Amino acid sequence: MKVLVTGTAGFIGHFTALRLIDMGHEVVGLDSINDYYDINLKYGRLREAGFDVAEIKRQRLIRSKKHPKYQFCQAKLEEGDYLKSLFESENFDAVCNLAAQAGVRHSLEKPQAYVESNIVGFVNILEACRDSGVKNLSYASSSSVYGLNESMPFCTSDSVNHPVSLYAASKKSNELLAHTYAHLFGISCTGLRFFTVYGPWGRPDMAPYIFTKAAFNEETIKVFNHGKMKRDFTYIDDIVDGVVRVIENPCKADKSWDPQSPTASTSSAPYKIYNIGNNEPVELLDFINAVESAVGKKIRKEYTPMQPGDVVATYADVSDMITCLGYKPSTSVKDGMVKTVEWYRSFYNV
Repeated sequence: MKVLVTGTAGFIGHFTALRLIDMGHEVVGLDSINDYYDINLKYGRLREAGFDVAEIKRQRLIRSKKHPKYQFCQAKLEEGDYLKSLFESENFDAVCNLAAQAGVRHSLEKPQAYVESNIVGFVNILEACRDSGVKNLSYASSSSVYGLNESMPFCTSDSVNHPVSLYAASKKSNELLAHTYAHLFGISCTGLRFFTVYGPWGRPDMAPYIFTKAAFNEETIKVFNHGKMKRDFTYIDDIVDGVVRVIENPCKADKSWDPQSPTASTSSAPYKIYNIGNNEPVELLDFINAVESAVGKKIRKEYTPMQPGDVVATYADVSDMITCLGYKPSTSVKDGMVKTVEWYRSFYNV
């Protein structure tokens, strides 16, 4: 297939594109390379994929020096006219939309960025699929959509009508928009609710990276809710395994779907929602211990109350992905953090 993967200067997008290339697919990557976090890390991922970053110019495709079937372009999802022309010229078989304005806490400060990228940008993706005849769309949602729900584990049949951050609300909006386009235009739309993803090349605004950096630099970390939190930490290789399975197996309409008793995660349209996580939540302090073990240093801790927009726990029920796609995460937190710290040492020369 020829696949458009958005967000390929980002964490999950970078590894998804490389896995697709390794599997023999052709990939066009797209990313705005915004400055939400250190762009040197984003350029580093692109270099790792074989791109000469000096060649990057807005709205122009360049080709990887390592992977002849991999092209990249810097552009924003909000640039609807350019997206339309890209779809027309490249004739994609599938689209995997992993680009978004990320971050729960940041959405409290700059809400407009989330509306523009995550809602307007996603509509542009849907419209481009509609106009060009692309029928296979997968996209990133988030575990944050579960919001105030405290029923564990989180199941895709649960209500997600009580988000606690604008970021979560924007992801819930993506799911609603995707269903509408699946129903009206027959586009196969599969949403992936990601649970805390970590690994080499990970995002510096996420806890695993923050903890690792603090351990090496002997900095103090804030441990929110006094450490009484759980996260379904999921290693990047396990996440990418699930993403590519979804890309290669577009969802179909659920013939048994009952409008008198509607199931939230499927539909009479070609629409599906999956949780994608490790299915084994870890206490925050246990995860910090795994970081300390991998680094070989203790981390100074400041215990603080819960932050606005955060949730106490995340725990993914991934039974649908196991049953439908054979997905099974296999990387322990201990092993995952050893690999993460090895990358960190190498990248930052520490």
